[in-house]
Amino acid sequence: MLGRIFTVGGYTLLSRITGFARDIMLAAILGAGPIADAFFVALRLPNHFRAIFAEGAFNAAFVPAYAHVSGKGGQDAAHLFADRIFTLLFASQVVLLVLAIVFMPQAMTILAPGFTDDPAQRHLAIELTRITFPYLLLITLVTLYGGMLNVMQRFASAAAASIFLNISMMATLALAAFFPSAGHAAAWGVLISGVLQYLLLAGDLQRHGGLPRFAPLRLDEDIRGFFRALGPATLGSMGTQVALFADTIIATFLPVGALSALYYADRLNQLPIGVIGIAIGTVLLPEMSRRMAANDHVGAMGAQRRAFLFTLLFSLPFVAAFLVVPDVIMRAMFARGAFSKADAAVAAATLAAYAIALIPFVMIRSAVATFNARKDTTTPMIAALTGIAVNVVLKVMLMGSLAQIGLALGTAAGAWINLLLVIFFATRAGYLEFDRAFLIALGKFVVAGIVLAAALWATARYAAVQLAEMATLRDEATLGILIIVTLIVYCASILALFGKSWLRDLVRPR
Repeated sequence: MLGRIFTVGGYTLLSRITGFARDIMLAAILGAGPIADAFFVALRLPNHFRAIFAEGAFNAAFVPAYAHVSGKGGQDAAHLFADRIFTLLFASQVVLLVLAIVFMPQAMTILAPGFTDDPAQRHLAIELTRITFPYLLLITLVTLYGGMLNVMQRFASAAAASIFLNISMMATLALAAFFPSAGHAAAWGVLISGVLQYLLLAGDLQRHGGLPRFAPLRLDEDIRGFFRALGPATLGSMGTQVALFADTIIATFLPVGALSALYYADRLNQLPIGVIGIAIGTVLLPEMSRRMAANDHVGAMGAQRRAFLFTLLFSLPFVAAFLVVPDVIMRAMFARGAFSKADAAVAAATLAAYAIALIPFVMIRSAVATFNARKDTTTPMIAALTGIAVNVVLKVMLMGSLAQIGLALGTAAGAWINLLLVIFFATRAGYLEFDRAFLIALGKFVVAGIVLAAALWATARYAAVQLAEMATLRDEATLGILIIVTLIVYCASILALFGKSWLRDLVRPR
């Protein structure tokens, strides 16, 4: 399980590194002006739909169902099930694509109403979104293929696919002079990456099991069970995405640059979410589904507890850094070209607000796995919708005084409520138990996080004095020092608090 987590996390880390290189280019070329805001709307719309219907809801419903059919009826039954799901998925995405392209002006009025007062920016957002939206069809098929490969215990190609998004966008941005605008270049890069990701996953699946084909539709028990899980999973996956939709809608009424600040803060926040949270959740779901199919409930519960501990172990340094030194991080990463230090300061404050809920952001996928593995997607949906309600109310209350920082705080509050409710429902149903050893470990992690935060705070202020005379690369040098301090202090704290035997047992449970 740990090896698979490192496989997914390693490729995801490479994706995030190339993603930062892409975002550095975006910041330098687009800055935080109207073209940037129009592009980020064009990028967010297909990404929101992808996260709701493809990666979020579809994986939650498909992976346990595919594992169950494969275990019960063998490969032939599993292939037939995948063929029927592929047919339904392809047809629905084609219909959605046609509707989106035809009715994009109306959709833009709803999803970015603040652009109505600027016809040029609204027209550009519509044009760019029509370019990016076909990406949704391609990435939905990529998600189907990735789910099938994950059940086969093959994780590498699905984890590596998103690297193509970054490489493709950097290539088109480098050729921006040949496009009507840099926004058009970035939008075409998104679409081209969808084609490349599809080819990668299709090739891997073709070699190791065969691609799904169009098949006559038949609503047998397995298909009906899939849709019974898909409906609540779709509503549940809408939790975070509705919050981000609300961010997009509300931010269009805020001063120019608010959308860009949200984007760059979220990009940094997504590093631990992707490398840690999604990687562990991606491996955990098929692991628990396989154990549940074999009636190994104790093993499934143990796998989930270990997933929680791995998540906390790897994510705490990010929480400490994003809360204590977000300004240094943001300036070092993006403050160049058209992206000023003032823009970086605004984005840094937004990152700190997001970081308040980084723990629930990275843990929620592992937390809901215990329900999804049992084909119960209704309970996580209830928790997610409750979190949405609090989220949206707080956004409306805080946007006036705190602008986009208020939007991030609303998202953070909703994330905590979502996670706590999922854990409450799981423990009440007997799906999850926190023993004394787990609670003691949780307290030690809190201590380690506080020690690291204090070390980063002191180091940042010391570096500000010592490096004050550096004319260039001062923030980059400070960030390098902070990374070294993080590695030394955090590793020393974990070893002092937990000891080598605890780490050994975590990796190789008895």
